[in-house]
Amino acid sequence: MALNPDAFDFLSNLSTLWSVVLGALLATVGGLAGGQLEAFLEHRRRERDAALFFAEVLSTLKIILDLSAGAKKVGDPFGGVTMRMLRSARREIDLYERNRETLYALRRGDLRARIHTTILRLTMPLDGLFDAATAIENIGVQMRTPHLPELERKELELRLAQISETRERSFEFLMESIAQVKPLAAELGAISGQSPDSLERAVMNG
Repeated sequence: MALNPDAFDFLSNLSTLWSVVLGALLATVGGLAGGQLEAFLEHRRRERDAALFFAEVLSTLKIILDLSAGAKKVGDPFGGVTMRMLRSARREIDLYERNRETLYALRRGDLRARIHTTILRLTMPLDGLFDAATAIENIGVQMRTPHLPELERKELELRLAQISETRERSFEFLMESIAQVKPLAAELGAISGQSPDSLERAVMNG
């Protein structure tokens, strides 16, 4: 029995249809895979940029605070040089605060939490040092008041001693907290591809 020529046309059309369907399917899968790959690469780039930024901030903080510890040993422990360095450290924390949402580009939640906790541990004693400096300055002004009653002078001297002791403890806590920075910088360096030592050299030479 001879096949109808229309049957060949049908088979040919069916083959063409399957080719079109298969091509569309492959294009869709390829588009999805390409989109996911592009999204992955973009997220990876953002993560590296975030890791590099926070590693630089932490490395800068460590260097400034290490220098302030050295300055504290020379002359007035909390004189102009030491306080200027501490204010520079506070500006680095302000920079972190302005860019804190970038922290979420880091995929590891534990790393994000440790970075933020370390910054908080540095912020509290720093702000305490500035508050103490203001309080000590105000007490100094009061103690220079002419004909200050002896009882009031003794109360001011007692407050001055207490605030000075609190200031010293705040600085000690600050130095203890800065020890946590280097391990964090190392982890961030592994993500960004920059070693902590090269970051520190870049900060020192910047």
